[in-house]
Amino acid sequence: MEEGIMQNNHRYDDIIGLPRHVSKLHPSMPVADRAAQFMPFAALTGFGDAIEETGRLTDDRMELEEDVIEELDGKLQYLREHVKEHPEISVTYFQPDARKAGGAYATAAGRIRKVDFYERMLVMEDGTEVPMKAVVGMEGEVFSDLEELG
Repeated sequence: MEEGIMQNNHRYDDIIGLPRHVSKLHPSMPVADRAAQFMPFAALTGFGDAIEETGRLTDDRMELEEDVIEELDGKLQYLREHVKEHPEISVTYFQPDARKAGGAYATAAGRIRKVDFYERMLVMEDGTEVPMKAVVGMEGEVFSDLEELG
């Protein structure tokens, strides 16, 4: 049996030293393309992205209490009266997620350009627009007079 294995090991000795065939009609495939032939096949294209999206966490929007809503309304009115001074404020608001339920809380800081009660929008000088219904908090030096009164 070992003799049969030994004979098989020398079966191709006559062609081992021959040069490799190079076609004159077809150019050699670049190494990068040759490697691409053996890339793994993704049968479920986009499935990984869908799993990642499902795992992405969002926050639920918190319901504001009446006294907080009244305080925010007072601050909005105060801003409307002082908008020409372009006060600098920091606004925390809820930004709904475009793809799934929930969203995230964001903060915009800067100078106010416009308080648009018709469109119900705060417009910052940098162009950031914050819907008034999404506002959950406002801070700024401009409100110090308002807090002293209340």
